[in-house]
Amino acid sequence: MKRGSLKQIGVVVILIATVAFFVHYFANHPEVRHQLAQTSPTLIAGLLALYLGTILALTLITYATLRLCKLQLSASETFLVTAYTAVVNFFGPLQSGPAFRAVYLKKKHNLDLKNYAVASLFYFFFYGLFSSLFLLSALLKWWLAPLLLATVIIALLIRRHPAVAGRLINLDLRGWYYLALATFLQVSLIAAIYYAELHSVAPHTTLSQAIVYTGAANLALFVSITPAAIGFRESFLVFSQHLHHVSGSAIVAANLIDRAVYVLLLVILAVFIFGTHANRRLKVSRQETT
Repeated sequence: MKRGSLKQIGVVVILIATVAFFVHYFANHPEVRHQLAQTSPTLIAGLLALYLGTILALTLITYATLRLCKLQLSASETFLVTAYTAVVNFFGPLQSGPAFRAVYLKKKHNLDLKNYAVASLFYFFFYGLFSSLFLLSALLKWWLAPLLLATVIIALLIRRHPAVAGRLINLDLRGWYYLALATFLQVSLIAAIYYAELHSVAPHTTLSQAIVYTGAANLALFVSITPAAIGFRESFLVFSQHLHHVSGSAIVAANLIDRAVYVLLLVILAVFIFGTHANRRLKVSRQETT
């Protein structure tokens, strides 16, 4: 069989597998369907817009991370890689989206995986830092400003340290602040999403509560092995109730809305990916996607 025919078959297989994943998910999670049917169309539209904003923020994060690795992709390819990663990360085992992205970048752009792993640690550092500050904002309050200043000073020292800048790793750390700003944008958009969801089920929820709630929800991703931290996120939110003071019923209701809208976003992304023949542009083989 010709190589071109094999690629066409691979495209069809990937498309069928993606549709099957979505059908299987909706079939085994009727609460998601019910929540979508009961949620206000205006709220759904607003949340979809905010979640699209997080995808754009992740695109900037991917760009900034690769910039540290001295690699630059086109804007369209960066967005498609990010969107494909989001779909794979939700439905793949053990949140395998970043692994897919690393394999793709290694094969097509000969990315040094060691440098990419270190650059990714910088992202996780900023994500964990901002999420921790959000979580502790109810306790720290005015101490947040000097902590952020101290973080900036430490980052500047790391950037100028010759051992880090050139001997231990081969990264271009001059643009680290792009990664920090993109990560802060991502965490802030997530906080806006959670605030909208909580306010819809518990109208008296304040923005400060939503910020603390966001910190707890984000930190759950570091220990989660389930798609979108299902179960882990809810546990973290319940354990941190003494900080954000959001009731258990509001947590459950808000998370149902969040899962439903996020899955809807992934459906839209999947349609966009295959509608623009992204799998051909990214040259993703069936084996790599699996």
